[in-house]
Amino acid sequence: MNLPFDKWLPQQRWYAGRSRELTSADPAVVVSLRDDLELALIDVSYSDGSRERYQVIVQWNIEPIEEFTDAAMIGTDGDRTAYDALYDPAAGQYLLSLIDMSATVGPPDALVRFLKEPDVTLPLDVAPRLLGVEQSNSSVVFEQEAVLKIFRRITPGTHPDIELNRALARAGNPHVARLLGSFETTCDEQPCALGMVTDFAANSAEGWDMALASTRDLFAEGDLYADEVGGDFAGESFRLGEAVASVHATLADRLGTTSTPFPTDTMLERLAAVAKVVPEIEEYVPLIEERYRKLAEETVVVQRVHGDLHLGQVLRTPEGWLVIDFEGEPGQPLDQRRRPDSPLRDVAGMLRSYEYAAFQRLIDQSSDSRDEDLDRQLGARAREWVDRNAGSFCEGYAEITGADPRDSGPLLLTYELDKAVYEAGYEARHRPSWLPIPLKSIARLVG
Repeated sequence: MNLPFDKWLPQQRWYAGRSRELTSADPAVVVSLRDDLELALIDVSYSDGSRERYQVIVQWNIEPIEEFTDAAMIGTDGDRTAYDALYDPAAGQYLLSLIDMSATVGPPDALVRFLKEPDVTLPLDVAPRLLGVEQSNSSVVFEQEAVLKIFRRITPGTHPDIELNRALARAGNPHVARLLGSFETTCDEQPCALGMVTDFAANSAEGWDMALASTRDLFAEGDLYADEVGGDFAGESFRLGEAVASVHATLADRLGTTSTPFPTDTMLERLAAVAKVVPEIEEYVPLIEERYRKLAEETVVVQRVHGDLHLGQVLRTPEGWLVIDFEGEPGQPLDQRRRPDSPLRDVAGMLRSYEYAAFQRLIDQSSDSRDEDLDRQLGARAREWVDRNAGSFCEGYAEITGADPRDSGPLLLTYELDKAVYEAGYEARHRPSWLPIPLKSIARLVG
């Protein structure tokens, strides 16, 4: 296979190496799935010495429908033309059929293992379509029945999204999109997940969009409180708290819990790294360190958790809330993303997300000429909305577990603080206009 992956990869939305100089992109593994379809793992090298591996399903000489031809075309090799197979519905159907058969394909040193979960039926006769919205993976949707997620960046080790979805689905938890199947290979004598298929969350709405609609209604009704506007979100926050607690309870039951010292050193390391690039938090560093060190002798109960929970990782369907994307914190090594943590880590992530839903709207609407009294009024209304929904979420969580997360006061606050420090580093690099959100939160939390 001699294709210009070095030119094609940087044009893809899911390519993660744009900030580095690519020096080579060569196929390391090529497995024939059928005569015109190959699974290729591409080793990418950068000028800084780092390396990554990407997955591309290559289809030869079969053009997708005309509107996708340019986007799908990878290049030519002799008299053959290669396309990204996911643009072709027939290729998606064939991949699903391999999962349905629990097939094993390829030579002994590069086996690709497909696995269908017990007691499931896959929509083999449905023509799929490629979604164009994801940033790190690619998803092929089979109408209202199923979604096949293809992992693009491949890392050796057990993939948490498959692992946790499998545990939750086999336990019958109703708050996840049921895992229907998966496929993997072996890299460096470790499993390498390549993709997974789950139920499709039909007629669903993202929690983030619903929260933004609620804050929009709040700010539009200047004389009403948060519980009086038509888009009050507190009832949904309560039900969302119940759903997250249910997921935590199932993961604890299926995968166990243990006790471990509070991760003071890890938090201090993150704080030091962020302080180097975000000088605005330097004045708070001594107070944050004091908060962390107060818990250094504490022991916390840990278990498998989501690891990157926020309003963008939950879907509201007609039946209830679903928690999705159990991949963990972006950018962290796979072993760290699978490391057990306190359930309060997820709770803190959701509470921070409420803060973003309320205050990002104020930042987006801000201007130099706006009245300061109006700013204070809207800020107070945003705080009221955050407190109301955070409280409802915790009450819903307590309804399932019997323990309100707020009863863990200093512990929960410290996880919120650690999350806000992480956010400050992220916003400084990627969205400087939103940096005031975590900075104000840090000031409030240490105060």
